[in-house]
Amino acid sequence: MAPLLEDKEQSFLSHLVELRSRILRAAIAVLVVFAALTPFMRHIFDVLSEPMLAALPEGTKFLATGVITPFVVPLKVTLFVAFLIALPFVLYQAWAFVAPGLYDHERRLAGPVIFSSVVMFVGGMAYCYFVVFNVVFRFIARFAPASVNVAPDIEAYVSFVLGLFLAFGGAFEVPIVVLLLVRFGLVPLGKLTQVRPYVIVGAFVVAAIFTPPDVLSQLLLAVPLVVLYELGIVLARLFGKRPEPAPAGPVA
Repeated sequence: MAPLLEDKEQSFLSHLVELRSRILRAAIAVLVVFAALTPFMRHIFDVLSEPMLAALPEGTKFLATGVITPFVVPLKVTLFVAFLIALPFVLYQAWAFVAPGLYDHERRLAGPVIFSSVVMFVGGMAYCYFVVFNVVFRFIARFAPASVNVAPDIEAYVSFVLGLFLAFGGAFEVPIVVLLLVRFGLVPLGKLTQVRPYVIVGAFVVAAIFTPPDVLSQLLLAVPLVVLYELGIVLARLFGKRPEPAPAGPVA
């Protein structure tokens, strides 16, 4: 029993070492991209602030109430952009860590899953930036009283925007999640169609949590969530074959 226990401990330690190595590689990739983007911090923030400034009167600028806020906030935005650029490599490191425990047909999904996940996440952010921000910010700006000088705080704006980016980017992953659930046999396709009414209600609940308290912005998230769920069901019907059964072990 002692040699068996020792082998298990060595296997566990080797997995921890490999996990640390994968995390370190992903972190280095993000930091390298971040270092390359650092000279462009101000330009990156200007691009991020454009939808809000376009909805406000000409000449409006953000407020920075903290002493180091004008430096820290663009730095935070640049780090977020660096993470997005390095995201394919980060996801590959995560997949490479779990790949040895998967079957061959599951490993073959690595490339398509990583690529489609990145594309859909960036697509969700693009939808948020070009559609949601323009609609929501202009809608909110119209309700500002004439006696109020609207000048958003830079830190509050970035927190709000990054939160919406994550919400919409995550929402656009729904078709991939649905497809993988069916592909791996975790949830039957028929069950996903049966729970459609609950998904619709859940989409509006999620939209109410992650968007501003107005109907328009909630619809801009809830409706795509429902559409993406339906897209996931369609993809599951086309590509969601159950995995091949594991080969039987030797007969005792």
